[in-house]
Amino acid sequence: MSLTGKVALVTGAGQGVGQGIALALAAQGAKVAVTGRTLEKLEATAASIRERGGEALPLVCDVKSPESLHACVDSVVETFGGLQILVNNAHEVPLGKLLELSDEKVQAGWESGPMATLRLMRLCYPHLKGDGVIINLGSSAAKRWDMSGYGAYAATKEAIRSLTRAAACEWGPDGIRCNAILPHALSPGLAWWIDNNPEEAEEFFSQIPQRRVGDCEKDIGQFVALLCSEGAGYVNGQSIALDGGQAFLG
Repeated sequence: MSLTGKVALVTGAGQGVGQGIALALAAQGAKVAVTGRTLEKLEATAASIRERGGEALPLVCDVKSPESLHACVDSVVETFGGLQILVNNAHEVPLGKLLELSDEKVQAGWESGPMATLRLMRLCYPHLKGDGVIINLGSSAAKRWDMSGYGAYAATKEAIRSLTRAAACEWGPDGIRCNAILPHALSPGLAWWIDNNPEEAEEFFSQIPQRRVGDCEKDIGQFVALLCSEGAGYVNGQSIALDGGQAFLG
């Protein structure tokens, strides 16, 4: 599972799932660029990586800005000399019922989700050719028993899954693998949702065979590290639910 000599870029790495993934990649030897909107959080993630003996580069980046994304990729390549792993995690989640969601919130979901994912994949493509890996963050929200309040969110995540499959098919001959993970993890966002929706959260937990959500680093991050390693070298174009067995993707 060693990632020694690899360089990874992880968006939304200041907390939650992104942070867990960054820590796990670094633990396997990758140099990790941690990006997000809040420098203090990024510096905290980078400090944790360095305390464990790894290398990290905190970079403020607005994934809704093409210029910011371009500058981010340039900084990573200039600092570390290359880029082999891209993790598209950052996303402004457009939760709410269809008649209540503002156009602005939905647009932010599309810009920070599918559009940012597509833009970053394109920017990183020249650097990933040969032995690159892309991991995109999807969701099993589209498989929910009741989609009320999750339609716009699920739509953006399903678009990301489609982009993932297309990249895997188009760029596989170039030596680039692209997969999507659909995680349940105890991130700050999920903790907020549980606190504000206790009855729905109870039902949610009852639908998970393992009766728990994953740990951001141990359950999600470590699997991503495996997926980026040579041991998963023939896994491409897949959507993989990391949810304790809740979703059946069919």
